Amino acid sequence: MPPPAQWTAIRWIDLAVILAYLAGITWFGSRFRSSQRTLRDYFLGGKTIPWWAIALSIVSAETSTLTVIGTPPLAFRGNYAFLQLVLGYLLARVVIAALFLPAYFRGEMYTAYELMQRRFGERIRRLTAGAFLILRALAEGVRVFAVSIVLSIILGAGETVSIAVILCLTLFYTYEGGLTAVIWTDVVQMALYIAGALVSLALLLHQIPGGWGHVAAVAGPLGKLQVFDFELAAPAAFFTRTYSFWAGILGGCFLTTASHGTEQLLVQRLLAARTRGQSQAALFASWIVIVTQFTLFLVIGTCLFVLYRERNLPAPAVLDRLYPLYVWQNLPAGVAGLVMAAILAAAMSNLSAALNALASTTVLDLWKPLARRPVDELEWLRRARHATVFWGAILFGVALLARQWGNVLQAGLSIASIVYGSLLGVFLLGLLTKRVGEIAAMCGMAVGLALMLYVRFATPIAFTWYVMIGAGATFVTGILGSFIIKEKHA
Repeated sequence: MPPPAQWTAIRWIDLAVILAYLAGITWFGSRFRSSQRTLRDYFLGGKTIPWWAIALSIVSAETSTLTVIGTPPLAFRGNYAFLQLVLGYLLARVVIAALFLPAYFRGEMYTAYELMQRRFGERIRRLTAGAFLILRALAEGVRVFAVSIVLSIILGAGETVSIAVILCLTLFYTYEGGLTAVIWTDVVQMALYIAGALVSLALLLHQIPGGWGHVAAVAGPLGKLQVFDFELAAPAAFFTRTYSFWAGILGGCFLTTASHGTEQLLVQRLLAARTRGQSQAALFASWIVIVTQFTLFLVIGTCLFVLYRERNLPAPAVLDRLYPLYVWQNLPAGVAGLVMAAILAAAMSNLSAALNALASTTVLDLWKPLARRPVDELEWLRRARHATVFWGAILFGVALLARQWGNVLQAGLSIASIVYGSLLGVFLLGLLTKRVGEIAAMCGMAVGLALMLYVRFATPIAFTWYVMIGAGATFVTGILGSFIIKEKHA
C-alpha cells in the first residue's frame, strides 16, 4: 500500500468520500443536543423512539466492525457453521421476551442493574454494574482496535492515530446527543454498511466468471456451504468444538440471553421503547436483520475464497484484513471509499452505544446512589457527559492492548462470554427463585466468574459454551448458598 504522498487521484476520491461521511455523521449526531434536558432524555431517548429504529439500533449494538471484517474470514477458511449460533439467538429472544421484559417494565428503569437492587439489594447492584463495566471495556477495546485495521489499510500506517480519530468523532456526537443520537445514527450507519456489503458482493460476483452458480459449484463439493453439524463427538471433544449445532443452539441461546437480557449496552435500548410490546417487537425484528446480515458477510467470504483460489492469490497473513483489503484494492473509485466508510459506520455505531451504556451505568448505578446531597437534573446531565469522556479515554487504552488478542470476532465474543455467565446466573437467581438472598447470590457470581477464568485460561473448551457453564455454576452456587447462609430474601 503506497503512502498518502504517492496516492493517485482515484485514492483521493475515496478518501474524500470517507471524510465526507465522517463529517456528516458527526454533524448529524450532534444535532440532537437540544433535546437532552434530563437523564431520561440522555439515557432513554425520552422513551419516544419507534420500535423499528430500536430494532436496527439493537443490531448495530449487537454487531460491529467485528462482524464486517471478522465474519468473511470464517467462511473463507471454513463454512457457514457460524449460522448455527444465530439460531440460538432466536431462542434467547423468546426467553427474554417471556421472562426478562415483564420484569423490566414493572415501573420505569434506566439500567438493567436496578432490577438486581429491587430483588436483592444495593450491593449486588453495584457488583453487577461493575462486572458490566469491566466486560464492556474489554470487549469494546477489541472492537475499537478492529477499526484500526480498516484505517491502517486506508492510510497505510498508524493504528494509534486511526483509533484516536474514530474515537474522538464518535465521542463528540455521543457526548452531545445521548441515546437519541446513538440510535438515529445507528439507523443511518446500519443502512450504509449493509448497502456497502451488497455493493461489494455484486462486484465480487461480477469479477467471478459464472457468478454465484460458479461459486456454489466450487465451494459446495468442498463443504464450504455447510451450515449444520449434528455430530455428537466424545465428551472430551464435544465442548471443544466452537460451531456445532449443539454449541450453536445452547451456546448461542445462553450468550444472547446474557447480552440482551443483562448487559446495559442492549437492555438500554429495550428500556427506551414506549411499551413492553414495542420492546418485544424490536427484539424479534432485530433477529431477522441479524440472520440476514451474517449470511451476507459469510457469502462474501465464500466468494473471496473462490476468487483467491482461481487467481492463485496468497491469503493475507492476518485474515481480518481480507475483506477491507479487497474493497480498497479492487472496487472502483468512490465505491471503495463508500464501502470503507460503511465499515467505519459499523464501528462508530457500536462504539457510540458502548460509550452511552458505560456512562449510564457509571452515573446511575454507581455514582448517583452514593450522592450525599441533592443534585439537580442539569448537574447530573453534565456529569453523565463527563462520564462519557472518561470511558472514551479508557477504551482508547484498552484498544491499544487488544492488538495481541487474535481474531477480532472470536476475541470479542470470548472476552464477553467470561463475564456474561456470572451476570446471567445472578439474573436468573433473581427472576426464578425466592429463597436466594443477596449474599448467596454474590457468592454465586464469585464462583461463576472464578470458574470461567479457569475455563478460559486452563482448558480447551470453546467460547460458545462459556456462558452456559458460568451461568450454571452461578445459579447452582446461589441455590446451595441459600441453604447455608441465613438471610432475609425477597
